[in-house]
Amino acid sequence: MLYCCVLLFSCNEAIKKDDHHIIEVQKTDQAPTLDGKANEGIWNHVEWYALDQNWLGGSYTHEDFSGRYKLTWDANALYVLVEINDDMLFDKNKDPLKLYWDDDCLEVFLDEDNSGGLHQFNHNAFAYHIALDGNIVDIATDKQPRLYNGHVISVSTTEEQLTTWEMAISIYGDGYVDGTANKPKQLAKNKKMGFALAYCDNDGSMERENFIGSVFIPGEDKNRAWIDADLFGTLILKE
Repeated sequence: MLYCCVLLFSCNEAIKKDDHHIIEVQKTDQAPTLDGKANEGIWNHVEWYALDQNWLGGSYTHEDFSGRYKLTWDANALYVLVEINDDMLFDKNKDPLKLYWDDDCLEVFLDEDNSGGLHQFNHNAFAYHIALDGNIVDIATDKQPRLYNGHVISVSTTEEQLTTWEMAISIYGDGYVDGTANKPKQLAKNKKMGFALAYCDNDGSMERENFIGSVFIPGEDKNRAWIDADLFGTLILKE
């Protein structure tokens, strides 16, 4: 019996996340100015990626929603540029910790060591909900939502239906402990991180109407990235 338990533990330890939706991220020599305007040279030299996988909700039109994003990095942060075309921005819940997923918001999924696995009530990975007012929410280890505003600096601007977001994301590992001083990781060439991006779209309903992500999720239940980091894509940092 002991042998079987040891064998099972060893097999489980050997299970690794399968890399998929792999993106090589170019390093920047100068951190972008976070003003929601995307006027730094680095943004002209890196590729757009689509935000086009409908994880939740019925069909939608291009006029209702479309999204795309770019990535770059330096030693201190991962930088994300996002363009969202949305015909209506909706922020019903003024309490940032209440039903935050039913307002229009971005969601950034990050797994510092690309290990995959469950992260619903731990910090094996993070699922940052970035509200229109800039508040950052994830679920803490006590199973309650908490503000993580120090993890992500986000600035957005809106012209007509186009909202441009610029973000600097500090990267924390699975050793993060809520309520204590935690030091973000320094990033380096060839590091792998789990990553996905999504947008909650609500045009005035009681609940969000769509949840649109950056990676394909197999099966009928596609709203699983907030629980399972195996579903994240993989970033590889390059110079």
